[in-house]
Amino acid sequence: MARYTGAVCRLCRREGTKLMLKGKKCFDPKCPVQKRQYAPGQHGQSRKKMSEYGLQLREKQKAKRIYGVLEAQFRRYFASAAKRKGVTGETLLQLLERRLDNAVYRINLATSRAEARQLVRHGHFAVNGRKVNIPSYLVREGDVINLTPGSRNEPRMKELIEFASAHTPPAWLEVDLESVRARVLRLPRRDEIEVPVQERMIVELYSK
Repeated sequence: MARYTGAVCRLCRREGTKLMLKGKKCFDPKCPVQKRQYAPGQHGQSRKKMSEYGLQLREKQKAKRIYGVLEAQFRRYFASAAKRKGVTGETLLQLLERRLDNAVYRINLATSRAEARQLVRHGHFAVNGRKVNIPSYLVREGDVINLTPGSRNEPRMKELIEFASAHTPPAWLEVDLESVRARVLRLPRRDEIEVPVQERMIVELYSK
C-alpha cells in the first residue's frame, strides 16, 4: 500500500499546528513547527488568505495526516459515518479513534501513531486473545487489547511500558500495566478525542 515516506514535520508545518507525528520530538523546543511557524516551500511565508474550500480541505488533510490514512480509505470512513445515526462529523472521528493503531497510541504503548501502526503490523498485540496485525481493525466496546506472549520481554516494549506508566489514558480505555492489557469501556465521546480538527468543515467539504 502507498504510504507517505517524506519528512513528517513538513506536514505539521503545512497545517500550521502540531499533529503529533514524531512522538517525543513534538515536545522538543527544537520542533520545526515552533522554529518555523509558516508553511514549507519557496512561497511558504507569502501564502494568501485561503478560501472557504481551502479551509475545508485543510481540515480534511489534517485529519488524514493525524490518523495516517490515505484518501480512498478516508472516504470510506466518511461514507460509513454518513450512514450511521448521530452527528456525521463526530461519528467520523469516533471511527478513526477506534482503529487499533490509534487505541495502542492512546494506551501510551507507542509514542506516535506511526510507531503504533508498526507494532501492530509486527504482531505485538492481540484483541480478545487473538493476534491482530491489521492497524485499521476497529475495536468495540468490551474488547480487551493486550501484548502477545513474548513481546513484553523485548527491550523496546519495556521502554514503552515505562513510558505508559508516566501518562494517563483517556477515560474510554481502562489500562492495567501490570498485565499490560487494556479494555475498551465504551466508545469515545467528542470531548475525549483530542485532535485539532473541525470535523464540521470536513462534512461540508464532502457534502458539496
